[in-house]
Amino acid sequence: MTNRTIAEIHALETTASANLNRDDTGSPKTVEYGGVTRARVSSQAWKRPTRLMFRELLDEQDLGVRTKHVVDKLRTAIDNLDASLSDDSEKMAETVLETGAGIKLTAPRKKKNANNEDEEKARQSTYLLFLGNRQYDRLAQFAVNAWREVGDQKAFEAAIKAHKKDIKKIVQDDKAIDVALFGRMVADDTDLNVDAAAQVAHAISVQAVDTESDYYTAVDDAKNDFHDENEGGDQGAAMLGEIEFNAATFYRYANVDANRLNDTLGDPKTTAKAVGTFIRAFVTSMPQGKINSFAQGTLPELVIVNIRDTQAVNLVGAFERPVRPDYVEHATEALVEREQQIDEAYGTAPIATWVIRIGDNTKAANLLAEPTNLKALIDDVEHVVEQRLAGE
Repeated sequence: MTNRTIAEIHALETTASANLNRDDTGSPKTVEYGGVTRARVSSQAWKRPTRLMFRELLDEQDLGVRTKHVVDKLRTAIDNLDASLSDDSEKMAETVLETGAGIKLTAPRKKKNANNEDEEKARQSTYLLFLGNRQYDRLAQFAVNAWREVGDQKAFEAAIKAHKKDIKKIVQDDKAIDVALFGRMVADDTDLNVDAAAQVAHAISVQAVDTESDYYTAVDDAKNDFHDENEGGDQGAAMLGEIEFNAATFYRYANVDANRLNDTLGDPKTTAKAVGTFIRAFVTSMPQGKINSFAQGTLPELVIVNIRDTQAVNLVGAFERPVRPDYVEHATEALVEREQQIDEAYGTAPIATWVIRIGDNTKAANLLAEPTNLKALIDDVEHVVEQRLAGE
């Protein structure tokens, strides 16, 4: 490939007290780096809010859904096309997915309903399947057409078995933007896999961080209305507990291989829009862990977006030595210095760079590019990406 186009995002973001991403004990995740403990937010914890924000930015038909409830999804799509098939649609969906596409299905764990009876639920895939909404619609149309031709379940199963290649082709031909960005792995059939075009690093703090604990209590609002007169006044808290938290300035990093993304989506304009949407969603999203307790709705103080034609470069090495206060100022200086050193040593200088910065503490970033705003940045990035892909 002679015309590589890789968009990468570097961000410095300060959060106040928060528990963005918990481990199995409920404590904020950490990592040892540079000889000290850092706050950490896993890539999955930031990918999910990024992906969910796509629902606000893109048409639902351009997106996918990651679920085990694949039979329910396809059954609903069949019912929407032909309500007269509702008695048969569940079995039709199972046949298309299992016999046609090769997706393994299993009965879900039984649960009791209000009458203490086992709830009847549709079979599910044995893993989370990430599939585009358009693929469900196309599979449903295929199923309805096949049923109308044959008219009964036994003949339908034979028809689906005879058209396995056509059904798999529908699954393979998935143009959902989020599926193309984050990829799909199908253990049962690797031909259905989609290579992820986006990579997201674990965010780590630029400074050493200690986990702290918030001891909290809750008072029963109606206690004094109903207490025993002999008990006297308020007798204390009705509930108490602890929440662990930290506060940090995080270095966040992600990249998108626009060439790989275009291989899946097949259109430079759509690909450029997908890159721009990913940048917006990644920059402005926030993990929702304990958000009602901490309201951690921050935005980055610094965003640097590069277009490279060599390879993606994670600049986390800038913070191997923990920075000192003011954390944002010294982290900005370290990040800029690291990028300049890496690019000089390895010849990886970006072909284009954009900077969004907040406040005087980020002024060192002016050495890379003149500051802009998010809308202008995304417009420029989409233009550059589309032009480069169209010229391949």
